[in-house]
Amino acid sequence: MTIDREVDFGMYLTNGVDDVLLPNKYIPIGSKLGEEIDVFIYRDSADRPIATTLKPLGQVDDLVSLKVKSVANVGAFLDLGLEKDLMVPFKEQHRDLVEGENVLVKILLDHKTNRMIGVTKISSFLNPIHEGLRDWQEVDLLIWEKSDLGYKVIINGQFEGLLYTNEIYENIGTGDARVGYVKKLREDGKIDVSLQKQGYVAVKDMSQSVLDKIVEQGGTLALGDKSSPEEIKSVLGMSKKHFKKIIGGLYKSGEIIISEFEVSKKIEG
Repeated sequence: MTIDREVDFGMYLTNGVDDVLLPNKYIPIGSKLGEEIDVFIYRDSADRPIATTLKPLGQVDDLVSLKVKSVANVGAFLDLGLEKDLMVPFKEQHRDLVEGENVLVKILLDHKTNRMIGVTKISSFLNPIHEGLRDWQEVDLLIWEKSDLGYKVIINGQFEGLLYTNEIYENIGTGDARVGYVKKLREDGKIDVSLQKQGYVAVKDMSQSVLDKIVEQGGTLALGDKSSPEEIKSVLGMSKKHFKKIIGGLYKSGEIIISEFEVSKKIEG
């Protein structure tokens, strides 16, 4: 918007049709009349349209992870990065929200009040039919929430999927974005996903990752046949099964030497 006029308590901005106040505390140093400025407009605690140069953590129609700041008798209030928090009314919560937790929320405009509200009942915004997907297709994943089997995820912003606990080899949490792969399109409409590629391409990529780690550690990596699954997962982010398969292949190709608790890059000559 364009800076139109200055008053004691701020500057009024205009788009040629509507005017909105930018309070003094948000005015960038050196701002002048006639300049254009990027702002976010929302309703303040007094329900007045107000402009700010603060960057909100999400806008209308966004699906984002936000922290629950407090819970009151009307709903939960989430930190949106503005002075005014985002309210998630109780009727829009898929379960009772807890202060301090991070939760995935869809931001909507309440047309009755013209205010932003949050909704954690995400399923209603997702496509129940997995059209356009195929096995082992690369997809964008958004970590939704923990379940008994692993983590619910949102695939390409459209579909619900499941990432199983025994296939997770890195730290993940609500709102994290990851590249993943469609593992199985189930007949019941559900979708299993993985964070790892499969087949030859996956083995090739992971083999290079192991070689890179060996070089990074000075030519010897303190992991071997007898290392625990936890150690392997912590260092390389893969299962012991995959690790043994990879080092076996690298040994056969003459690239490494294997012992019980370490692998070393083979020195030529």
